[in-house]
Amino acid sequence: MLSSAGQLPEVPAETIVKITGGHMLRGRYRVQGSKNAALHLVAAALLADTPVTVRRVPNVVDFFVYERLLQYSGWHAAMDANRSTFTLEPTGQLHREIHPDLGGLVRTTPVLAAAVLARTGKVTWPGAGGDAFCRRPTDRHEAVMRAAGAVVDSYGSGFTATCPSGFRPFRVDVSTRFGASRGATVTALLLAARVPGSSLIVNPSNEPEVRETVSFLSQRGVLVDQDEEGLHVSGSDWIAGGEVEVPGDRDEAATVICAAAATGGEVHLEGIALHELTEGLTQVLTRAGISLSAVGAQCVEAKSEGPLNGVEAVTGEGFLPSNAGPPLAALLTQAGSDSVITEGVYPSRDTHVAPLNRFGALISSSGPVVHVRGGAQLNAADAGAGDIRTAAAVVIAALAAQGTSVLRVGHPLWRGYQHLTAGLQALGAGLVVDESADDDQEP
Repeated sequence: MLSSAGQLPEVPAETIVKITGGHMLRGRYRVQGSKNAALHLVAAALLADTPVTVRRVPNVVDFFVYERLLQYSGWHAAMDANRSTFTLEPTGQLHREIHPDLGGLVRTTPVLAAAVLARTGKVTWPGAGGDAFCRRPTDRHEAVMRAAGAVVDSYGSGFTATCPSGFRPFRVDVSTRFGASRGATVTALLLAARVPGSSLIVNPSNEPEVRETVSFLSQRGVLVDQDEEGLHVSGSDWIAGGEVEVPGDRDEAATVICAAAATGGEVHLEGIALHELTEGLTQVLTRAGISLSAVGAQCVEAKSEGPLNGVEAVTGEGFLPSNAGPPLAALLTQAGSDSVITEGVYPSRDTHVAPLNRFGALISSSGPVVHVRGGAQLNAADAGAGDIRTAAAVVIAALAAQGTSVLRVGHPLWRGYQHLTAGLQALGAGLVVDESADDDQEP
């Protein structure tokens, strides 16, 4: 929990996870609420004029940060005792600043800034944080704010936006050379929702997090329509509150599917529908030799169908989710043929390559392209990770490796996964978290 001084709970960077490979994973795993969808839904909830309750929020680091960030900016914001429900209510004294230190810890700071700007007409915010696996510019967010009538200035490591003449309906293109920007699409939605008149978002992202945000706003009186031009948003000067439930986390589901398949096992994922995995992800996993089937409305069965196959995959809108790339690469070291994963969302994404090679994998990268040699015999290793999905990848490699691996991945895992280590243990993994770490901080 947060201390009275506003400190975040300490999760030692040196927290150790030890995994003895060779255990086949089988059983049931409950998927958490989507981290990325929840972050955007909480940001959208800042527009509401009455209280909002966001249910099934994952108990990960970013929501400890959000709780304190929003309290600092003047909202009644709190997680419940179970750390699964986030409640928000605006006060009469909103602070037009995103905390300069805490705001630098999360990737969605520009989206939060857009919500504060929409409510107050002015905001100051620091540069975005999150996983630094490559340079991730925020220029499209600033372009959206300018299109809506804001004057945006940079200072040192942060930004200030003001709307001296008020907001205006706007037209903005949120595409980048790597495709539509999911974050900038949400920034545009939040500003357009409060701007009188009709705004147009050209080349919007259609990722699940965007669709959830559109649904949330539409249910609260904001008119959003999509046609060949883009997203048409008719703003409102009053937005209702209420309740919203976060969908299942497809990134966590992909990680657990890859972990089970890497050991030749099978898993029943509870709390997520097959369609929530998205077509791009299910197609790639199926081509790799993993059978996926719906078992009820909110349960997916995943199991290996014989030897794994190498695949060629591209990440991006409508394709393989970028966050699934590193876990998939770890799995594909066990395929019977070589694989190629091309990153289509970011300039590159290869921070997992060197850690995986420590296990004996044969992986290389060139620009956005990662080559994975199939059929590798993995052996236990001492490895670390600096970002969430690299941490997941080395866990998968350790599960498939011979011997006991020592992984320094506690903090990045807890940033993205509420209970991955405990869930893998329940599936039969030979996994322990270093006893010197506080049990309450286990990822």
